[in-house]
Amino acid sequence: MTKIAHRAISVLLIALLIVAGLTVYVMRWLDRGREWAGAFSTVNSMSTGSLTDRDGRLLASYDSAGVHYNSDYETRLACYHITGDFWNRSGTGALSTFWNTLQGYSWVTGTARGRTADLALTVDSELCKLAYESLGGRKGAVLLSNYKTGEILALVSTPAVDPADADAVPQEGAYINRCLSATFTPGSVFKLLTAAAAIESVPGMDTRSFLCEGKYVIAGVEIKCTGTHYEQNFEEALANSCNSAFAQIAVKVGQNSMAEHARAYGFLDTHSLDGIPTAAGRYPTEFVGDPELAWSGIGQSTDLVNPYQMLRFVSAIANNGFLVEPHLLETRVDGSGTQLMLASTAQRLASMMSYNVFSHYGRQNFPALNIAAKTGTAELGDGTTHAWFVGFLADESHPYAFVVLVERGGGGLVNAGPIANTILQAAVRDA
Repeated sequence: MTKIAHRAISVLLIALLIVAGLTVYVMRWLDRGREWAGAFSTVNSMSTGSLTDRDGRLLASYDSAGVHYNSDYETRLACYHITGDFWNRSGTGALSTFWNTLQGYSWVTGTARGRTADLALTVDSELCKLAYESLGGRKGAVLLSNYKTGEILALVSTPAVDPADADAVPQEGAYINRCLSATFTPGSVFKLLTAAAAIESVPGMDTRSFLCEGKYVIAGVEIKCTGTHYEQNFEEALANSCNSAFAQIAVKVGQNSMAEHARAYGFLDTHSLDGIPTAAGRYPTEFVGDPELAWSGIGQSTDLVNPYQMLRFVSAIANNGFLVEPHLLETRVDGSGTQLMLASTAQRLASMMSYNVFSHYGRQNFPALNIAAKTGTAELGDGTTHAWFVGFLADESHPYAFVVLVERGGGGLVNAGPIANTILQAAVRDA
């Protein structure tokens, strides 16, 4: 009996070890199955595949010799957060998101033998490279899209990683896609949302005037302005980016209405760019009182915005309130979307953004471009500021929307504006 008991215990232990081993294998298979299949596919299955930009320039490929990337180092860096790599180190890259389509991967069968898969993206790798160079080593994000078709023409996040250098030591935060996966204090670009909410919920906004004496005091709390603007109308208040005026406007709109508009315009939700999830923004939805509401209306308080959310918003403004959902895959050309805001609201905002450039930003800084824009200099509480510049071209031949963010980059017009001009000039010239 003792021998039988010992044998039974031994068999049980062996069974438990087998189960434990299978469990570890299955977990590793679920986590790395695509990588194992990819190694087989590229070396043994005679499968081939390529990922290209809108003009057919190679971004990445695989064949029996292995995996390959664009031969130009700076192009690889500029396009990293679009391309990603074959080993899934970037969660937002096309090689991760569209890998199953590209290589025909199945959890059951692995990859198909002899498969050829080619995938084209809407981006222009030369524009991405130019955006990367324009950021000049600073952390930031650049987005450029066609607001009529939804095509993403440039999506650049810095710092980046060279996917061809497996031994490279990446900079801190290099795997974070700042365009899609991060949120930032918006500063004055958020005044566009406050203005939209006011147009839709406060009667007679264009007949109102706002006094700015360099500050606005509400319930004993002082809201400082960047200047002293005296008496100004609604349009002038946006052009002046007047904190005093927009603090008053936010309070007039009310917190519930501000939060409702933030949600309606997509600032509180996560979105999907052809299956790539984006970060959700933040706006105070619980009661905070008038002083904090005033701060939130000028893009401070606890406000956080994802650059992709801002691209959707300015695209809708440019397109009479209708948002054509942005996309990266060239095969998606359906033009589907939604009426994000009233056409009358979008038209009024577009006119005000055009006036911003005419009256304050200087059309000479954007030669030959019919640009409508808003700057942002977002204070971070430590003496540094994010630099924002967002807007669009009011140009039927070149319907481009853009978002530029330079993280801790200083003033929006001085630091983000020239980047936008550089990218837009190239996009128009090469269209």
